Amino acid sequence: MESPVVLLVAVMALVVLTALAVGLLAWRRVRALRVGGIDVALRATDGKGRGWQLGVAHYRGEEFAWYRILSLRSGPNCVINRRTVDIAQRREPSVAEAYAMPSGSTVLDLSGPDLELAMNSDALTGFLSWLESAPPGRSVPWAS
Repeated sequence: MESPVVLLVAVMALVVLTALAVGLLAWRRVRALRVGGIDVALRATDGKGRGWQLGVAHYRGEEFAWYRILSLRSGPNCVINRRTVDIAQRREPSVAEAYAMPSGSTVLDLSGPDLELAMNSDALTGFLSWLESAPPGRSVPWAS
């Protein structure tokens, strides 16, 4: 029969190894998401949201895919199609909000999906360009 000390050491080693594995998986997810992505905070304005959530977004043709940083989900948590979204309002974050989003952020209130996005000025320029550009495959008439 094994002694209680040996059993306790085995259980503690299993807990430590599990914590290390979870930490490694979380680190890999954050590292993979950041490649080619932009830091964006998102908040649902439909009354069902949980406040500002930090994430990373990627442009995928017609879609703006947002991935929450701390999530077990492998796919995007939110997908915005540029054909169905407009910017209703642009504002500076309040003092309380500024702590929950990337530094130097501007908040965009989107119509279509009931969402707010917060991103820094570089990401905002890219987002506005993406939103206003012609979709892939569509011809753009040349100005004469």
